[in-house]
Amino acid sequence: MNLFELYKIINENLQQKSNLLATVLEGEAAGTRYFWADGELLGYTGTGEVNEELKTQITETPQSGIYEIEGQKFFIEHLKRQAHLVICGGGHVSQQVIELAGKVGFHVTVLEDRPYFADRAREAGADLVLCDAFEKSLQGIAGTPDTYFLVVTRGHRFDRACLEQILKKPYAYVGMMASRGRSALLKKQMAGDGFDRKALDEMYTPVGLSIHAETPEEIAVSIVAELIQIKNQTKKTAGYDSLLMEYLTGVKEPGQPKVLATIIARRGSAPRSIGTKMLVLGDGRIIGTIGGGCMESEVQHQCLRLLREENEKSRIVCADMTVSQAEDEGMVCGGTIDVFLEKFE
Repeated sequence: MNLFELYKIINENLQQKSNLLATVLEGEAAGTRYFWADGELLGYTGTGEVNEELKTQITETPQSGIYEIEGQKFFIEHLKRQAHLVICGGGHVSQQVIELAGKVGFHVTVLEDRPYFADRAREAGADLVLCDAFEKSLQGIAGTPDTYFLVVTRGHRFDRACLEQILKKPYAYVGMMASRGRSALLKKQMAGDGFDRKALDEMYTPVGLSIHAETPEEIAVSIVAELIQIKNQTKKTAGYDSLLMEYLTGVKEPGQPKVLATIIARRGSAPRSIGTKMLVLGDGRIIGTIGGGCMESEVQHQCLRLLREENEKSRIVCADMTVSQAEDEGMVCGGTIDVFLEKFE
């Protein structure tokens, strides 16, 4: 299959499964990609096939990075699913969290039983708003290891109603906005009613990083900062945002020549992590970013050069930014990145 077909398969499975993408970096097979979802090989490009030993070694890699396997060099990405933030409550703090969380990449669902506040949540930019009793709405939220639950309801009894359902689901995070005293009392009551004490103690409450926040806006900053901190502890690469995937699957501008640039290694204080992606279109436009400044500009020019090459489909380039260069560009850090470039045809 070609790259567009492979990325359609990746896109179909991106939110439901645990995904792994392996790319050959060197030799005649450079650019060949293999995609696994929950251990099942769902697609690959070119004519490459995978024997059981190779499959085992690739799928058992502990984290994203470059690996030498059976004489071939692979860049293996353990792809993150988009983090799903489920907010119980649509009040003033919730509305600020919705806006911030959406900006940093969370898919935001809000549960609110009051129509007025449900409408305010929609206006704040929530991806989905369910206006019904909390218990009923939560029945439709399955929960996954990438689901983040935030309980910011208007009262103690609503908090408990939400937690009674949330703690039975898989999740990455459960946070509740409450004072220390109120949190302790609720935990004691729920433990007395048979809820797992360990799960109760692992809840983030009072919610948010301790920055002495007071206003709804400041409290939202502390909460979203805590969500980012938890999310980025996992050893996975960032995956693909929705706009980038529209280009990679051919939904947008399928006839436009393009090169996908992926950071495969970084040294020093380069601003973006491995797996970060940028698409350079034939007319010079950029979708995404790998850090900005002259480092990104150099990669952009390398992508455009690759598009002009008739006999080359991929290459690895190194972009180096010294501290002095970074300062001249108005950036706060330098470093070196290795970037794999792949032409889409």
